[in-house]
Amino acid sequence: MHYSIIARILGLLLMIFSLTLLVPIAVATLYQEQTSGAFFLAFAIIFSIGMLVWLPNSRSSGDLRTRDGFLVTVLFWGMLGLGGALPLALTEPSLSLTDAVFESISGLTTTGATVISGLDELPRSILYYRQQLQWLGGIGIVVIAVAIMPMLGIGGMQLYRTETPGPVKDSKLTPRITETAKVLFFIYLILTAACALAYWLAGMEAFDAIGHSFSTVAIGGFSTHDASMGYFDSALINSVCVFFMVLSGLNFGLHFMAWHRKKLSPYFLDSEARLYMAMLLGGMFVVCAYLYYSDTYGGMASLNHGIFQLVSLMTTTGFATDNFSAWPSFVPFFLIFLSFFGACAGSTGGGIKVGRMMIMAKQGLREIQKLIHPSAVIPIKVNGRIVPERVTNSIWAFFGVYLAVFYGIVLLLMASGLDYITAWSATTASLNNLGPGLGEVSANYGDINGFAKWVLCGGMLLGRLEIFTLLVLFTPMFWRR
Repeated sequence: MHYSIIARILGLLLMIFSLTLLVPIAVATLYQEQTSGAFFLAFAIIFSIGMLVWLPNSRSSGDLRTRDGFLVTVLFWGMLGLGGALPLALTEPSLSLTDAVFESISGLTTTGATVISGLDELPRSILYYRQQLQWLGGIGIVVIAVAIMPMLGIGGMQLYRTETPGPVKDSKLTPRITETAKVLFFIYLILTAACALAYWLAGMEAFDAIGHSFSTVAIGGFSTHDASMGYFDSALINSVCVFFMVLSGLNFGLHFMAWHRKKLSPYFLDSEARLYMAMLLGGMFVVCAYLYYSDTYGGMASLNHGIFQLVSLMTTTGFATDNFSAWPSFVPFFLIFLSFFGACAGSTGGGIKVGRMMIMAKQGLREIQKLIHPSAVIPIKVNGRIVPERVTNSIWAFFGVYLAVFYGIVLLLMASGLDYITAWSATTASLNNLGPGLGEVSANYGDINGFAKWVLCGGMLLGRLEIFTLLVLFTPMFWRR
């Protein structure tokens, strides 16, 4: 384990993160708010800590190993969760340490669960900072930092593999990992700019348009208003949001291929993308029909709320146009159930991922076929290619560990005093990086106990790092030479 190199990277990444606090300082100055001093103090503290970690190890050099990459990723997200809480604690003294850390980790993991109420009354610098946390977390600060790894003199592929979501960690869009990181960041930036412009043209003021574009493309769900997207009461704004949530839920590799080839065929040729779109369309039909025939809304309102909420929860964004937890009980549970599928692998979304679910379904079907034809050789194919046995085995292992972790968290939350519906939905929301839940957490997470919040913080990190990246650190084998 190259501890000096790891310390060097962590110190540098903390200093980079501290520089992002200059933007909220500028926002506070622009709107003449009193929070600029607190943000500057947070910047100085985080930058100084990063400098103190980096300076003694600044001359360290060498290549990162896979184990080093795991440790850097987990330590950085943990440190960033704590560091990101500092500006919130300094600017909002009413927030406890637990609440500040919860809000920070929720933002960085793009979960969107909040403990803060009265968003409409908060200073705009704080509102902007929350949105920025999600935007940075969406692409993954570690992946962005890979683009500057050449200046460190070390390789960055190990970081990319541990940070990229989904079962496609070994694939690269371009031959050099640095170029891959730049391509991902460029696509992310273009989508964000296009989303902000579309929101502004649809009627949002510039501040809200920028803030909501951050959380839309990041599939985060934080809003600058307590009523979330329902604040705007605009079918056009909802349509813009749905469009960009769907786009952001697709594999960013497909966006690259479509842009590189200047054609849309990569989207239609990819089996995961086709299944993702089919599930969205099928889910829309079920939810809208149920809302209409249960007399929850009229015709157009059923379409407006049904389509928006289905896309928002299946992609694990977490925006809301209305209190969906008050809808007929089938609908809220159906919506949260779809968040287990989540978005596509290689997207900013959470959940188990549509690609994993598709491969598990194919393997389940193959086992049924082999009961009829025991000697048959039936390969599992995705996009015309045979899926290696090691991939299917790892997916089933992931699913098994996911279920064990899921119900472990549910039991911990119930032991802390939460009822089953609240515990189940809060666990789903944290582990799938979804945000909204049912029961006591349908509005926000401010009223649940401190122990439950720390447990959910762990769940959000597990979900963002896709479980194994974090759990591998707790195995004795990882620390053996």
